[in-house]
Amino acid sequence: MSVVPAEPVSVRARTDRAWSEDSGAAPLASRARLLPALAAVYRAQMSRARVARIPLLFVATFQSVGIMVLMRGVVDGGDEARAVVAGSSVLVVAFVALNLLAQYFGQLRASGGLDHYATLPVPPAAVVLGAAGAYASFTAPGTVVTAVVGSVLFQLPLVNLWVLAAVIPLAGAALAGLGAALGLLAPRQELATLLGQLGMSAALLLGVLPAAHLPGPVAWARDLLPSTYGVEALARTFEAEPDWPAVGGDLAVCAAVGVASLAVATWAYRRAAVR
Repeated sequence: MSVVPAEPVSVRARTDRAWSEDSGAAPLASRARLLPALAAVYRAQMSRARVARIPLLFVATFQSVGIMVLMRGVVDGGDEARAVVAGSSVLVVAFVALNLLAQYFGQLRASGGLDHYATLPVPPAAVVLGAAGAYASFTAPGTVVTAVVGSVLFQLPLVNLWVLAAVIPLAGAALAGLGAALGLLAPRQELATLLGQLGMSAALLLGVLPAAHLPGPVAWARDLLPSTYGVEALARTFEAEPDWPAVGGDLAVCAAVGVASLAVATWAYRRAAVR
């Protein structure tokens, strides 16, 4: 039995190149780097958000302001007022970054849109981080408006609202990662919508109400909610003499939860894209 000698690598390369030139096939593009791909996805999502999400942002802001107006009749001031204003402000982030992002990824998975992203030379992390960053950034105007209106309504100081520059991206990353994971892991689009709504309801009930008024098991559930630490950080800044180390600690926990939730969302994207 004769053995055909293996073709040298250089000969195979020249043959493949000649076949590609003869057939007119274009060579495959190299895989995009993370940061340029992330920036491209972020810009695309922001452009889409400006057209389709502005009415929803208005609804989220109006909803949070309405909650504060209702609570004004039963809350005079103190810790309760600080909790109401901080929780209502972060609720805008939860409505957009958690609820809408869960619906978006659930719809994307159900409609086969993930197949489009899977064919692009884009890292999975860029898709998840770009969409999460865009949705979190989109909440900034509504969150600022809600915090300012609430501070005036409950006569809280406005001087430390600059901390929103840290609360919005950190709480937004944590909630957006959770929303993306829920949308990607849900077996059906309707279930993704339901989970997003439940997550926003949890942010409403557990974030707006003062922690001291909650029963033990509910308070433990509050500690597991990613937005809780953003609410606590913002509420502390309304005090006459804020405990800045505690504010920094809450923001650090929020950042750690954000990294973890975005990592889970990236894993969920890889899992959904290959099915």
